[in-house]
Amino acid sequence: MADPMRIRAQSSGDKATVRVLMSHEMESGQRKDASGKTVPAWFIQEVTAKLNGKDVFSAEWGPAVSKNPFLQFNVKGAKAGDKIAVTWKDNKGDTRTDEATVS
Repeated sequence: MADPMRIRAQSSGDKATVRVLMSHEMESGQRKDASGKTVPAWFIQEVTAKLNGKDVFSAEWGPAVSKNPFLQFNVKGAKAGDKIAVTWKDNKGDTRTDEATVS
């Protein structure tokens, strides 16, 4: 299981800025190891976010995204105390969900 995501959600007026730092190797499938063998592709394919259980963000990623990706987005209608849950799924079927409270 991957390390927890670091999520920070700060409200400003009628919106919240959500910042997410994900821990993932994000292998493209094109790099070779020390013995010359190709390292298999392993990357996040789907990212979704929910505000109090309602979908507010989704993205499809590919192998071109860097290791330990950083994501930032804004959510309208979020206020202090609301819950933001971010989920990712990679091409090997692993998933991770972490949650933060809007401050």
